[in-house]
Amino acid sequence: MHELIIPTFGLHPHTAIMIYIIAGLAVFAFIMSGRLKLVPGKTQSVVEIVVDAFMGLVDETMGHKGRKYFPFVLTFAVFIFVSNVLGLIPGLLPPTANLNTTLGLAVIVFLATHIIGVKEHGIKYFKHFMGPVWWLAPLMIPIEIIGHLARPVSLSLRLFGNMMGHEQIVGVLLILMPIAYPLLALSTVLGVLVVFIQAFIFALLSMMYIGGALEEAH
Repeated sequence: MHELIIPTFGLHPHTAIMIYIIAGLAVFAFIMSGRLKLVPGKTQSVVEIVVDAFMGLVDETMGHKGRKYFPFVLTFAVFIFVSNVLGLIPGLLPPTANLNTTLGLAVIVFLATHIIGVKEHGIKYFKHFMGPVWWLAPLMIPIEIIGHLARPVSLSLRLFGNMMGHEQIVGVLLILMPIAYPLLALSTVLGVLVVFIQAFIFALLSMMYIGGALEEAH
């Protein structure tokens, strides 16, 4: 079915669509960078609103030190949002409905969090794994390690589960057409909400994790 809509060149549909998204966003960014004006047009105005809103969220969640990581978080948010939107188009599967994609994104956030922590605080960053006092270290270290390892699992499964679940529901309703038309319309409306919410949650949790690493100077 995917071959009838877009060529996949022998790749897995999720992988092919992900490449299309990356290429499309790169072209869009290149075009926009050459058309920035002092008095913005409609497209530039929308982009500026999104950027300003995320910048404010970054300041609240990560502090001013987090501004240097703003492009990293916004890139994730935009990619996930566009990927989710494709799930609303019949015949296309969003890359985020594949666990490999969501797990890959979550692992990148996980690694970036600790790399940023070490970059900002050096070896002292790992002191927070030991707890507030040294004699709690044997108890706190395993708890902290498990808690941090649970982050990529939670990030990936939440996004994957919601997107794949929506795709499965839509597939079942399409089989039951036309009697399921009202339910399909309701599912589409809920799908629009999922598109926004899941992209926002992933970006927000990423900011919270990175923000925590920026403050780990105990």
